[in-house]
Amino acid sequence: MLVQAPIRTMLGYSLIELVVGIAIIAVLASLSVSSYRDWIENTRIRSAAESIQNGLQVARAESVKRNAQIQFVFTGNSGWTVGCVVAVGDSDGDGVDDCPATIRSRSQNEGSTANITVLTTPPAQTSVVFNNLGSTTPVSFTSVDINSTAVSGSRALRITVGVGGNIRMCDPAVAQSSNDSRKC
Repeated sequence: MLVQAPIRTMLGYSLIELVVGIAIIAVLASLSVSSYRDWIENTRIRSAAESIQNGLQVARAESVKRNAQIQFVFTGNSGWTVGCVVAVGDSDGDGVDDCPATIRSRSQNEGSTANITVLTTPPAQTSVVFNNLGSTTPVSFTSVDINSTAVSGSRALRITVGVGGNIRMCDPAVAQSSNDSRKC
């Protein structure tokens, strides 16, 4: 009588299969590192730009709400302060200043804006004053450019402030001749 040996099934991976899999993962990871770095830097730029845009919108809204001149001032690279040009204390007795010197602020240390640069146009002007109608006073910056010093492939953004008080974020890299709504 012939006895047949039991059939063994192989479970697991061989060493060669494991090395090939690790090599494929390493190649894919090395190819995606630069794209990931660009994405992170573009996210930082977008975050700083949105923060500045929100601060400008807060200043404009507060100027209409308080019927007073409200000032938006850059305090650092991406830090800002919104407050009344002429501070008014508590005149109605409710325990709250009617128009405080600082309404809202953002420190440049908030968020990850270490490599972000913020440049105003004109360069020496670092504030915007909104009047009680929400429009800007003649002496103010007209745009803010936000970009990165860390990654060369990062995308810069620009925030424009119109005389009527309109605030808009745009992409200076988009061609002016295009129909893209992101153009400046």
